[in-house]
Amino acid sequence: MRRNNRFKWRATAGFLAVVLILCGCGNKKGGPPPMPEVAYVTMNTKPAVTTTELSGRTSAYLVAEVRPQVGGIIQKRLFTEGSDIKAGQPLFQIDPALYQAALARAEAQLSTLQLKEKRLKELLAEKAVSRQDYDDTSAALKSVQAEVQTARINLKYTTITAPISGRIGKSNVTVGALVTAHQPVALATIQQMDPMYVDVSQSTTDVFRLRRQIQEGQIDPNASQQKNVRLFLDDGTEYPLKGNLQFRDITVDPTTGSVILRIVFPNPKGMLLPNMFVRAVIQEGLHKNAMLIPQQAVSRDPKGNPFTLTVDIGGKVEKRQIKLDRAIGDAWLVESGLADGDRVIVEGMLKVKPGMTVKTVPYENSGKTNSTAPPAKTN
Repeated sequence: MRRNNRFKWRATAGFLAVVLILCGCGNKKGGPPPMPEVAYVTMNTKPAVTTTELSGRTSAYLVAEVRPQVGGIIQKRLFTEGSDIKAGQPLFQIDPALYQAALARAEAQLSTLQLKEKRLKELLAEKAVSRQDYDDTSAALKSVQAEVQTARINLKYTTITAPISGRIGKSNVTVGALVTAHQPVALATIQQMDPMYVDVSQSTTDVFRLRRQIQEGQIDPNASQQKNVRLFLDDGTEYPLKGNLQFRDITVDPTTGSVILRIVFPNPKGMLLPNMFVRAVIQEGLHKNAMLIPQQAVSRDPKGNPFTLTVDIGGKVEKRQIKLDRAIGDAWLVESGLADGDRVIVEGMLKVKPGMTVKTVPYENSGKTNSTAPPAKTN
């Protein structure tokens, strides 16, 4: 039995030795690892519309704070809070009794002086009165005429009307409240919200950059393009109507180093409300020689500097430091570092290193950009 067991162990050991020898021979006969394959896009310049995204807030097109022009007791409130009103619509009624009495008194004085002035004029023609008496009466008549006109105006002001059309807010006074002329506290506020202003801020650095690019001929500013400003609400949804860039302010805010841009948006359905936070996408102009690189082809070194990998005709990989301007859709606008005809690796970057030789194939989705999403902020 012992002799049979020894024979079995020796046979097993011999079989394992043969297997190991055969495996070793197979490794010696194997070739080098396969060459990595990468997909590339060929860089070329083409016209592209450049945009910038700026944040800001909405504001009413017209704002009127309703204040009394005469003093008195509020008798009636003639509007519904939060409703749309028309210019000239009565809003408050002040007790007119005192102003009616003042008008009646002035009209009585006016009637008396008119008769007196008429008699003196006849007597003056006969030289029965002095010229001085007539002139004094004539001046007094003009003064009373002014008093009558003032009394009529004050009586009219007892009915407080809307100076503009728009939506009125809450009333700050109630019936029975005493108000005074030109008081600091407004009785109510009216805001016209169609159209609506959108005020956004742009840094002076971006303003100077855009001006420099226009002067150098890199960007062709198209005024008609700036009339199609897109707006995105705080929840990310796009406002359905386009706005018009009205002007850039000439004063720089010393705390932020930025200037204000005012855009006008139609607001027929009242979707935009005052002081809403929004983002506006403004078309700066047409970049004549834009070079766009897919965002997935750009990496960053430990210092945060962008770079990409290129491959030459012989299949050799090279690292290129690049300078980026901004994102346009799902591509980056390249300022420097690449030239027409450069082949940039889009897929397979993680498998290769600079100096390696690789197998290349064209990238199938090259040249496609996402034009529906809002562009990223300017770098």
